[in-house]
Amino acid sequence: MRYSVNSVWVNEDGYDVAVIGAGHAGCEAALASARLGFRTIVFTVSVDSIALMPCNPNIGGSSKGHLVREVDALGGEMGKVIDRTFIQSKMLNKSKGPAVHSLRAQADKAQYSRAMRQVLERQENLEIKQMEVVKILAEEGKVTGVQTYSGAVYPCRAVILCTGTYLKARCIYGEVSSNTGPNGLQAANHLTDSLKELGIRMYRFKTGTPARIDKNSVDFSKMEEQFGDERVVPFSFTTNPEDVQIDQVSCWLTYTNQKTHDIIRKNLDRSPLFSGMIEGTGPRYCPSIEDKVVKFADKDRHQVFIEPEGIETNEMYIGGMSSSLPEDVQYAMYRTVPGLENVKIVRNAYAIEYDCIDARQLKPSLEFRNIDGLFSGGQFNGSSGYEEAAAQGLVAGINAARKLQGKEPVILDRSEAYIGVLVDDLVTKESHEPYRMMTSRAEYRLLLRQDNADQRLTKLGYEIGLISRERYERLLKKEELISAEIERLNLTNVGNTDNVQALLKNCKSAPLASGASFAELIRRPELSYRMLEEIDEKRSRFPEELSDEVIDQVEISIKYEGYISRQKKQVEQFKKLENKKIPEDIDYDKVKSLRIEAVQKLKEYSPVSIGQASRISGVSPADISVLLVYLSGK
Repeated sequence: MRYSVNSVWVNEDGYDVAVIGAGHAGCEAALASARLGFRTIVFTVSVDSIALMPCNPNIGGSSKGHLVREVDALGGEMGKVIDRTFIQSKMLNKSKGPAVHSLRAQADKAQYSRAMRQVLERQENLEIKQMEVVKILAEEGKVTGVQTYSGAVYPCRAVILCTGTYLKARCIYGEVSSNTGPNGLQAANHLTDSLKELGIRMYRFKTGTPARIDKNSVDFSKMEEQFGDERVVPFSFTTNPEDVQIDQVSCWLTYTNQKTHDIIRKNLDRSPLFSGMIEGTGPRYCPSIEDKVVKFADKDRHQVFIEPEGIETNEMYIGGMSSSLPEDVQYAMYRTVPGLENVKIVRNAYAIEYDCIDARQLKPSLEFRNIDGLFSGGQFNGSSGYEEAAAQGLVAGINAARKLQGKEPVILDRSEAYIGVLVDDLVTKESHEPYRMMTSRAEYRLLLRQDNADQRLTKLGYEIGLISRERYERLLKKEELISAEIERLNLTNVGNTDNVQALLKNCKSAPLASGASFAELIRRPELSYRMLEEIDEKRSRFPEELSDEVIDQVEISIKYEGYISRQKKQVEQFKKLENKKIPEDIDYDKVKSLRIEAVQKLKEYSPVSIGQASRISGVSPADISVLLVYLSGK
C-alpha cells in the first residue's frame, strides 16, 4: 500500500534491506540478503548497468581469482556467471607454486551483465528499482530507510552502500569533462551530501580505462596470438568441468615503442593527470600509460593486450594503455603500436573521478561504527576491481542479514581467506589510493590457495545458509576421498623393481636404493601423482574414480606437506592474538602506559581483537604488550 505524505510517496510495507547500486558488490549483497529470507530491494541508476564491466571485461587474475573462488565457496554468484559467459580462460602463474595459481577469464561483457541480471530477476525476495537514491534516513544513529530522487521513501531496517564509481562521477580526457558515470551512464550526484550529513568522511579517488577499438581496423598479423588453456578449469565448484570445455576466442599481444612514448611525453601538459584537472588519487598498481612512461622512463616498451569485449561485437579493449589524454593524442599514440597503425576508436579512453569513503569508519563486518544498520561494500570502500567489490558485497549482504537475524557477524580473519585479508586491510590501514588485492598481501597464502577455497569456506557458507545441504555433502565426500588417498599413498610402498627404475629414469629422477612409499616419490620435484599411476597397481583396483580436483588436492597436500605444516604453526600463533577479544566498552584512557598516539588510534578504530589492534599504524608492539597486561587483569 502506498500513500502520499506532503507530496512524498511512502512504501508503507517497507523492506528489510535496501542495496544502493547494482554493480558487482550490489549484486552479491542483494542476492545474499534475499537468499537468507529478507525482503530486499536493489536500486540502480540504470537497469542496463547491472553487473556492468566498464573497464576490462574479465574476471579473476592474480589473487583476484582467489577472491572469486572464495565468493563461490561461500555461496556467491560471480563464479557461476563467469563460467557461463567466458570466451577465454587461463590459469595464470602455472610455472610457479600452487599458492599463486590464479584463474583469469575474459568475459562476454554483454552476456555477463544479462546473465547476472536474470539471476537477480528470478531471485525470490528481491526487487530491482531503477532510481537514484539521494538520502539515507536515520534516527538516533540508526537507519530507518532511504529516499529517492523522485521523493519516494522506502522504509527499511538495513542499507548497504554499493555505489561503485558513480557518486559525483566525472569522466575526463584532455579538456573534455562530463559529469557522468562510467560508459556515459548517469552519475549519482546527490547522495554524497546526505552521507556527509551523517558524519561520514569521504575521499576523492579516480580510475581509468583505455579506448575501445574497431576489430576491423586491427592488423593482427603484427601481433602475438594469445590462446586460452587447452583444459579449462571452472571458477565455481558447482560447475561441471566438461561444461566449460568450449571453443575459445583469441586475445593478442603487442607493444608500445619509443615513438609511442615520445608522443605521450610531448603531450603531458595536455593530460588532466599532470595539469591538475584531475584531483582524485588513482590506483598505484593499474597506472595509465602516461604514468608508466613517466615513472618507468628506462623502459623501451610496455605490453599491450588486445582483447575482445564479446562474441557479438567488434569492440576490442586495449589492455595496458589506459589514458586520459586528448582524443587526437589517443589516435596518435595508439597508431604507433604495431597492428594498430590504422586503428579506429569506437570509445575514447577516459579517467573517472568519484566519491568514496575512508573505510576505517567500518567495523570488520562492513557496518559503519557510528550508524547502526548502515553497511558498505565495493569500490565505494576505496578498493578497485570487480572481484574485490563482489567479495565485499557478499560480506556486507551476509552481515546485514545476520544483524536482522540477531546473530553475530561473519568476520573472516587473515588466516582463513583472501576476503579476510581484503576487509582487514581496508578497515585497519590508511589508504590514499584505490586498494588492489595481491597475493603478497596474504601472509598465509600457501594455506589460502584458490584450489582449496571450498574446503576452507563451504562449511561456513552452509552454516550461514547460502550453501545447500547437497553441496555441503559433496564437499564432505570430496574431503573423505582426499584423506583416504593421502593415507593410502603414505602406506603403499614400491620396491626396487625394473619397471619402477625405468620410470624414474624416464622422468630424470634418482634411482631407488631401496623401497619407498608413493608419497615419498610424489615429494620429489620432478615427479607427480599422474606420472606414478602406471606403477601403482593398487590404484588400478581402486573402487572409485578420483576427479582431477581430488587428485590435485592429494598431490599438493603431499608435495608441500612440510611448508603447509610450518604455516599452520604460524597461524596458531596468529590466532592467539585474534582470539584475544577487546571489550567494546574499554576505556583506553584508563590503560596506563599506553602512548598518546596509541590511545588516539585505538579510540578511532575500535579494534575487536588484539590481533587487529596490532595492525593499526601508530600502535607499537610495546602498546600491544601493555594492552595484554591490562586485559589479563580484567
